[in-house]
Amino acid sequence: MKPNITLAETKAPNGARMTLVEHDGSYCIRVNGQQLMHSSVSSSEIKLGELGLARHRKLNNGTRVLIGGLGLGFTLKSVLEATGGNGTVHVAELFPEIVAWNRTHLAKLNGHLLADKRVKVLEEDVRTILAKAVRQPFDVIVLDIDNGTTAMVKTENIELYSERGMQLIFRALKPGGRAAVWSACPDVTIERRLTKAGFKVEAVPAKLYETAKRFAYMIYVADKPVEEVSPKKAKG
Repeated sequence: MKPNITLAETKAPNGARMTLVEHDGSYCIRVNGQQLMHSSVSSSEIKLGELGLARHRKLNNGTRVLIGGLGLGFTLKSVLEATGGNGTVHVAELFPEIVAWNRTHLAKLNGHLLADKRVKVLEEDVRTILAKAVRQPFDVIVLDIDNGTTAMVKTENIELYSERGMQLIFRALKPGGRAAVWSACPDVTIERRLTKAGFKVEAVPAKLYETAKRFAYMIYVADKPVEEVSPKKAKG
């Protein structure tokens, strides 16, 4: 049996040990030894990008996309495949180490995509980017931050999925825009909060890998009306 090889490691803001591990040509990122993502089970990340770009596939209209979370680059791959030549894909990744891992250890996996002229890497908190986007909103926002609503890396990430976080996403989209949010499990609270923010929401099951018999994850596809309706004010 081939051994697991630790290629790199860093510490998360909460002190957790985050490692990049390779085994027999596959890669995974672990947090305190627990698998956060793996290159052999990337079907849901790919589907996330496909669903997010479904309305804008191959349109040469300067589509602006924001991806929250780089990870192993599979969502970026599917987004780029669907984005027109004059589109722009902003990738928000809080950890410079993950960006560096993609450019080096993961270059042959998906890291080489960071050199695509349409890609702009933003090493900052996605919430900061969303707040600034009110002035120049996106057509599509695709979110796969941390472990969905169950934060493993940064506790503050939970705030992104709060009512205020959903409203922030709503305001950061153009009228008629779409958000796609990855969740590790069905989450009626997220669905309710997206709806309350003003979105029309569809819950789409996703598999671990293409040939899996069961669905493991959920992707929430949230469409903003063309005619904007002000969301209800959050109580807290």
